[in-house]
Order: sequence, then C-alpha cells, then structure tokens
Amino acid sequence: MSLQSSGAARTPPTTADHARKPSRAGRFAFGDNWRRFLDILDDDRISQAEHSITQLLDLSDLRGRSFLDVGCGSGLFSLAARRLGARVRSFDLDPASVACAAEMRRRYFANDPEWIVQEGSILDKDFVASLGQYDVVYSWGVLHHTGAMWNAIDQASALVAVSGSLAIAIYNDQGNWSERWRWIKRTYCSGPIGRALVCAVGIPGFALRGLLADAIWIRNPATRYKQYRRNRGMSVLHDWVDWLGGYPFEVAKPEAVFAYLAARDFELRRLKTAGGTLGCNEFVFRRRASGGTSARSSSDGHMLVSSR
Repeated sequence: MSLQSSGAARTPPTTADHARKPSRAGRFAFGDNWRRFLDILDDDRISQAEHSITQLLDLSDLRGRSFLDVGCGSGLFSLAARRLGARVRSFDLDPASVACAAEMRRRYFANDPEWIVQEGSILDKDFVASLGQYDVVYSWGVLHHTGAMWNAIDQASALVAVSGSLAIAIYNDQGNWSERWRWIKRTYCSGPIGRALVCAVGIPGFALRGLLADAIWIRNPATRYKQYRRNRGMSVLHDWVDWLGGYPFEVAKPEAVFAYLAARDFELRRLKTAGGTLGCNEFVFRRRASGGTSARSSSDGHMLVSSR
C-alpha cells in the first residue's frame, strides 16, 4: 500500500468506553522520558530493537511491507522497522514523543518519503479512519495507557489489512497487585510531591530487589545493567520511570485479549506470556478474511506460545 504524507477495564468495552476521548491531564509524560532516552541511543540499541521485531513477527526483514507504529514513543521501533525495509507511519498522542520520532527520522532517514511521523490518537475515530490499512500494526505497551484500552485495541485492529499482523503487548492482569500498581502510578502523576515520593521509594526498591536476586544466585550485580539493552534496546532507568509513572494503566488476562480479537476475525499466531508477573503479555495476531477458518487455531495449525 502507499503512504500519504500528512503533517481500568478488564472486560470488553461498554458504549461509555467508546465515547471516551483522550486527555493529557493527569497523564504520565511519556515523551519527556523518551527525550532523555534519545541521549543514550546507539547502534547496538537500534540493532536490538530490530532483532526484537523480527523475532516477534518471525520474519527476517520487512521489505515490501507497510508498518504502522501506534504510539511510537521514542521512535526507536519505527526506525528499526524502516531499517528492516518497511514503509513506516508513526504517530503518538504526546507531542514530545512525536518530536522524538521526528528526530529519529532526521538523524537516520532525513527527508525520507516512506517514513511519515505525525501527531494523533488511536481513540480519535476520524484520525484512525484516515490512516488506511497496513501489513503490520505494531503497538508494544501502548494501548493499556490510553485510558480506554479495549476501544484502543478495537481501533488498532481495524487498521490491519487482511492477512496482516497485529503485534501488541498488554499488561498482565494480576488482580490486587495490578490495583496496587495503578495506585502507585496515579500517585506519581498527581503532582511533584507524588512523583518525588514514588521515585524516592520505587527506584531504590528496584535496585535493591535486583541486588538481592543477584546475591542469592551469586551473580555479578553489574551484569543485569550492562545486558539490559538486550531487552528490545531499552534502558533500565528509563523503564523504571515508565513503570512507576505510566498512567493511565489498564490490564488484561491473555485469554481476554485472545477472545476479544478472535471475535474480530483475528487468529493468534504467537504469544509470549509474562510468566505470571506484572509484565506485558506479547501477542501477534493475523487478520483473516471474514468467514475464514476458526479463530482458535491458525490455518496451518502453527501457533507459538512461550513465557518469559
């Protein structure tokens, strides 16, 4: 397809969910966190991001494919997809995130007509309707931060072309633990005092937990930080801040996501669970033509399932 240039639910959504509009009030400043991440970006992190995409999609490259990055954040995975040969469109609700992605494009693919960066919300039906459909719709750890997760999943799924892939990561529902995390994140976003309190307790807490685990297993404590970039090219400190402050925050059990998309003519191709933790479950769905084979298995019976 061609690209045209242009500038706490746990159940399927109600009518009220679909009516909700995005608001920046009380939200975590994702773009500010990503702006700081750009200062430490290097070729190795980009290579790790490329590897994470090819591994998730079970493809060697993306040549000849169109790629939509929903909630592009830093723009790292848009960059990775473009380097893998895809025609890319990136968008985000947060203007600072859009600026980060635009900076990525300026650094590595200046004036490239096959990488479009723009501001927009996955909850804006008119905007979504203007985008067309794509071979790969990618939204890792984004849709649960919209404030209307099921609506966002529905909107994102509509952007997938027939036989195309929807690659998403959604926070695992851990019941009371998830409720505690929602309180922590809401406190962080309540203002400067809440943010300072959560960081003062949370960041040392993360570090201490890692230190204790390394001591128990007799590992070099420095290794976890040196090797953290292997996790999709990410940065441990920036991820800690994201975990503490990422609000709005919604969660879902894997079977709920599966059932929701199976009802929309998607079949599950790959699943990587969070292993019973508070992390994200990763899904790759393929869109079937209406009236195709059963959504409970792929047409060739091939589905990969793993845990962390």
